[in-house]
Formats: sequence, structure tokens, C-alpha cells
Amino acid sequence: MKKKIRKLKYGDIVEGTFGKMKYVKDFLPPPEQLVFKELTTKVTISLQKDSIDFFKKEAKRLDTSYQRMIRNLLQEYTTRMSQLKK
Repeated sequence: MKKKIRKLKYGDIVEGTFGKMKYVKDFLPPPEQLVFKELTTKVTISLQKDSIDFFKKEAKRLDTSYQRMIRNLLQEYTTRMSQLKK
């Protein structure tokens, strides 16, 4: 004989893996809302070799892209300088 399964409602108390738990509405955003597309413009810039070497070394150590690090540095500088000018 099959056991009838009752549909859960938000707020119901259920027996979970770690004891009694409250069933709550899924509050996480869908994957589509987790993709952040930033408005960017491609530029070509000549930088000193020691600067690039530094960022490449740090990027490798941190398992990231050196271009991303330079972009973030420029963005941080822009943000701080903009706030000072206000």
C-alpha cells in the first residue's frame, strides 16, 4: 500500500537530516540573475614590463586573470577619486 504524500506549505515543520526544520520559500535568485555583465570598452595601452610582470605573478598566485586585476585597480581608483571630487 502506497503512503499518501502531503504537499508541503511554507512554514510547515518537517523532519530533516539535521532534525526538525521549517520549510521556507526559496529565496535564492535564479542563475540568470547571478551573471553580471559590465559595460566595458576595449582599449590598447602600453604599460611598463615590470608592472605587467607584477600583475601576472600575483594573478598566478591568486588563480585569477592579470587583466581582471588591472581592471579592478582602475575601477577602484576611479571610484575613490570620484568620491573625493564631490
